[in-house]
Formats: sequence, structure tokens, C-alpha cells
Amino acid sequence: MSSEDNLLPLIAEPEELAAVIDHEDILIIDVPLKADSYTSGHVPGAIFLDHDRLLKGSGEVPNDVPDIEALSVLFSSLGLTRDTHVVAYDDEGGGWAGRLLWTLELIGHSRYSYLNGGIHAWRAEALPVSTEEHRPSPRDYQATIRHPEVLIERGELIDKLGSDDFAIWDARSADEFAGRKGNNKHLGHIPGAVNMEWTDAMDREHSLRIRDYAELFTELGAKGLTPEMEVVTHCQSHHRSGFTWLVGKALGFSKIRAYAGSWKEWGNRDDTPIEK
Repeated sequence: MSSEDNLLPLIAEPEELAAVIDHEDILIIDVPLKADSYTSGHVPGAIFLDHDRLLKGSGEVPNDVPDIEALSVLFSSLGLTRDTHVVAYDDEGGGWAGRLLWTLELIGHSRYSYLNGGIHAWRAEALPVSTEEHRPSPRDYQATIRHPEVLIERGELIDKLGSDDFAIWDARSADEFAGRKGNNKHLGHIPGAVNMEWTDAMDREHSLRIRDYAELFTELGAKGLTPEMEVVTHCQSHHRSGFTWLVGKALGFSKIRAYAGSWKEWGNRDDTPIEK
């Protein structure tokens, strides 16, 4: 099916999800930072996903993308089919939900939405919550990397540094960006990167929904990030930048990509250029 057939827009408001919540093709996935967020009350019918399953989990870069076999097992266990419209949300404003949706984009599953503001927005609208565990119906889903362009790896990123129409959005804190804080061998940032912390794109007065698009356009543009550019976003582990990737996509940044290795990889090597 084409994106025009999607049941919901990319960024879905709670009332929009509530209107189609019982549709047979809707699969709601709660991927919270803290598991007790799910057990204490979730969107009715939502299944729980441990966010660690979105990561490779081993090797020098444990936060990298799982291999194809692991992705096939993951999405089979979640009950994904080609017709499924995934609605992802979390308890923190979109980090892990964004990482999930970015992974779906990577494997070419374009029928997905983000519940704007996650469980905070759902509860704020006084919509019903459930404490009953909802188990998925496993399927046989064979994942393949259909959109490799949404991922950038270290070597290509190094090659592109300094290129025209190329920019890096570092979603970490200002202290991490400046090299004042971090748990890596080397601290600082990728040369030429600009910093907007991921939470700065959230509206704290509106249940952590994505902030006003026009304001974000202006602020990102002032930092040199514009929709026609190839923009790469990252953080420490491509968790916080799951949300900034999603924000870029919502704003029409058609060439937004993510560096899954993030600072976990870049900052622990001796052959990667670093600024402070």
C-alpha cells in the first residue's frame, strides 16, 4: 500500500488514534524508557516492546542496528505484516518511539505514526488506559534493508564532513557537545556539527508534543539546518536522536539520516576527528 493509504498521519494526535484504535490493521507499540510506565497504564491494545531489542546489543558498538536475522525475529514477534500500520509511543517524549519508527523506515515499512506526546498526551486528554497486558499475535516477517539511505555509517560520515548542503544535528546536551561531560574515551563533537538538545524540540507545556513547527523551522534554520540539506542526526546511542530524526521527517527534511553508531562509536575511537 502507498503512504496515501495510511490510516493516520505521521504525527498522530491522541484523538486521531482513538478514532481508529480498533481497526484490524492498527498495531500500537509502547516502547517506554521505564517498563513500569506500561504496567501502570497504557493505550488500550498496546503491546510492550523492550527498547533494548532495537539495539544490536553486543560488540564495540552495542547501540548499532541489529542484523537482519534479529530484525526479522523482532518484527515477527511483534506481529508485523505488510499491511500493519504501526503507532509507536513512549513515556519520554519520543526517543525510543522514534528509534523504532526509524528502524521501520530502514526496512521499508512506511505505514507508521508517532502518537504525539506519547502516553503523557494520551493521559492528558483523559482517554482510557489499560493495565492489562496485550500480547501480539506472532507472524513470519522477513526484514530486509530497503532504505539504507536513512542510515549513515562512520566512514561515509567522515567522507562528507565539510561538504556543502550537508549538516550534522547533535541531539545531546550542551555539556556533552562542548566536551564538558561524557563517558567516552574522547569528549566533544563531530567537526561542524550543530547542537539542539532533543528535549528542546518538545513542548513541555503541551504534554511533550513536538513544538510548533514554524518555531522549530526558524530555530533549526538559524543553526544552518534546512529541509533541502542532507542532515545527519545522532546522540550517544541513537536513542535521543530517534526523536530528532522523527522531528526532521515531520518538518519535511526529506534527506534526514541517522548515525546509529553515534558518539558511543565516534568518541571511543582514535581515528575520528573531534572538536570541542
